[in-house]
Amino acid sequence: MLILQRKKNEAIRIGDDIRIMVTDVGSDSVRLAIEAPAQVRVLREELMEAAAENRRSADVSRRGLEKLLHMMNQQGQEGASGEK
Repeated sequence: MLILQRKKNEAIRIGDDIRIMVTDVGSDSVRLAIEAPAQVRVLREELMEAAAENRRSADVSRRGLEKLLHMMNQQGQEGASGEK
């Protein structure tokens, strides 16, 4: 990990086409401006973490639903085979 110190209105470059500039410094936050090509996705980390958690929750819910449907199908088949 590279750690840099920048002041307001100073920038860093990542490669030839990504520029990150400090636009404001507050008591507990820093405001950044990010210039990047349209094909480069720039997201706040907490949004990526929330999306990953949503995917995990959806997968757990899907597996639970599949298990429930499987159990219901088994019960339906057992009931149908006992009927005459």
